[in-house]
Amino acid sequence: MMAKHTKELILEVAAQLFEEQGYHATGVATILRTAGVKSGSLYHFFPSKEVLLEAVMQRHLDLLGPMILERAVLDSVTEDPLEHVFSLLGVYRRGLLISGSTRGCPVGNLALEVGGGLLRVRELIQDYFSAWVGQVQDWFVAAGDRLPASLDRSALARQVLAVSQGGLMQARISGSIAPFDECVAQLRSSVELLVARSRFESGESRDILVGKPLVAEDGPEGEDQFEWRAW
Repeated sequence: MMAKHTKELILEVAAQLFEEQGYHATGVATILRTAGVKSGSLYHFFPSKEVLLEAVMQRHLDLLGPMILERAVLDSVTEDPLEHVFSLLGVYRRGLLISGSTRGCPVGNLALEVGGGLLRVRELIQDYFSAWVGQVQDWFVAAGDRLPASLDRSALARQVLAVSQGGLMQARISGSIAPFDECVAQLRSSVELLVARSRFESGESRDILVGKPLVAEDGPEGEDQFEWRAW
């Protein structure tokens, strides 16, 4: 039990330091000092710093479902799968708010720093983002005919990933959450247009042609039909 605790402690500390300082800038001595363990304990579980990085990346992958994707569903204000997509982005937005726009996606950071040089780490990063995109794609599929039948839902899911990672990067560089919010706002507009196009193609609403506002299904004329428009 103690050995398991020590291993998890090392992984947690290493993940935090790699996110805050970067992989290359984080020395093993810093990990040992922060975790309060001796070198023998670390090397017992992780023969090298590279092996430790692989374990950290596997930890991120293992936590993706329960800590991020499932959390997005729990945080959604409705059962709408489109709401889940924007709730997922909201998970990252809260991280920016808590850190003062200094911390982004730890896996995205690792991808930029070491993803191209270490084969096993690159594979784990690919698995991580494939699972991320796959879940977003599933939500778009679950939206059914609210989105156009011809829409490439996989490509749209990858666009969401690009918005997430690009928005996080710009927020960190500027030290402000504004660039992230602007990126998400543009994505919202794109999804709204896709929903409007699907409604038009199905003949549900011809008002789109003359620029009239879409009418919420259960609300007064002109009311926003998307719960996720505002944070």
